[in-house]
Amino acid sequence: MNPGTSGTFIGMPAFPRAARDAVRDTTLRDNLRHATHTIRDKRAKAVAELADWQELREAGKQIKDHTLRHLDHYLEQLEESVTAAGGIVHWAADATEANRIVTDLVKATGESEVVKVKSMATQEIGLNEALAAEGIHAYETDLAELIVQLGDDRPSHILVPAIHRNRGEIRAIFRERMGSWGRPAPDGLTDEPADLAEAARLHLREKFLRAKVGISGANFMIAETGTLVVFESEGNGRMCLTLPDTLISVVGIEKTIPTWRDLEVFLQTLPRSSTAERMNPYTSMWTGTADGDGPRTFHLVLLDNGRTDALADDVGRQALRCIRCSACLNVCPVYERAGGHAYGSVYPGPIGAILTPQLRGTASEIDASLPYASSLCGACYEVCPVAIDIPEVLVHLREKVAGQGGHPWEKAAMKAAAWAMDHPAAMAAGERLTARTRALHPKRPPGASAWTDSRDLPQLPAEPFRDWWRKNRT
Repeated sequence: MNPGTSGTFIGMPAFPRAARDAVRDTTLRDNLRHATHTIRDKRAKAVAELADWQELREAGKQIKDHTLRHLDHYLEQLEESVTAAGGIVHWAADATEANRIVTDLVKATGESEVVKVKSMATQEIGLNEALAAEGIHAYETDLAELIVQLGDDRPSHILVPAIHRNRGEIRAIFRERMGSWGRPAPDGLTDEPADLAEAARLHLREKFLRAKVGISGANFMIAETGTLVVFESEGNGRMCLTLPDTLISVVGIEKTIPTWRDLEVFLQTLPRSSTAERMNPYTSMWTGTADGDGPRTFHLVLLDNGRTDALADDVGRQALRCIRCSACLNVCPVYERAGGHAYGSVYPGPIGAILTPQLRGTASEIDASLPYASSLCGACYEVCPVAIDIPEVLVHLREKVAGQGGHPWEKAAMKAAAWAMDHPAAMAAGERLTARTRALHPKRPPGASAWTDSRDLPQLPAEPFRDWWRKNRT
């Protein structure tokens, strides 16, 4: 099921319905529980090694906030730096424009296939589908993305797109589908990780050596020098970034940072927060083009696609600090049980619940439901390496959804609460009546089963606090 140009997975229901189906899949829940617990435990140990973690976290927050406040200046500086280094910069207001630019660039080379580095931005705009519509085959080279592509599946995690698959399922996908995409899986393929990785390596090598066009995203863009940076663990990214004659990078405008010195902070925080490593195995950096070294032509497509709208929101803009580490997904009790597909977006989990509705708006049923895909426990905020207060933004977006009539029951409840708080005498009388009749109250109020099936209603006190205070304050 593919995303359209808006990034919405076509046919996906709102989160509550999608999550209800997902939690019934015991295999999915077992896969998610094992993977998320393993990753978050390793991350906690890696972070604990740094005595100055909180200072690094604050530094990352301040760097990103400063950049976002002056984004117009740094984007212009970035364009000048990339151009001076031999690159060509394109500006894309939305997904449609970005897809057109990239498709035209690939067609201009005369090639009909491209190799891709894992990229959330290209998934967001549905680039693979746009290229396919023009007869261009896009091959994912990240192992997890390859699994998703071969399985005609959708990514369910920011860092580990195939987190919902176990080794047996991956083996079956490789045996059944690799042959139709290129080199088939070896005979006698087992589900051992080393054997699966070797099958992927052999399958991809012919594509690396043949491809003339590579497509990537970037983790960071340094305005000072025009340098782009990709963090990865497998080496496939470096093959895509260095072997093709033409490299096209599609990057969200919020990935800009001012200077090389700023990168130092994220070199420490991103690997530990994502893969629980002190340093990621491959950090690739490129600045424009150079004779005899790497691609001869470099294009940078700067993608807006709703980011300026998010930037205009004083509370919501902090979502643009995100460095896509996925730490918030690995600690989220909702994500652990529902999985990434239930969010109906390439950005799942807590960060997706606040980023997606800002990029796409809340007009659709699924986007209006995303701010409610959380228990507001706050675990996501505690692990975020750039201190995004996700619960604050969730509540802020819920207010917006309620204001547009997305949840009539909530709007009515808020109006009733506001009236009661404006009339203290009426509120006091209601409290006393409620306390005196508490023995008659049902344990499960009619129509509230979605809440009470997994929660107990608090026991009402024998008297309101204000009456107790009046008696005991002296």
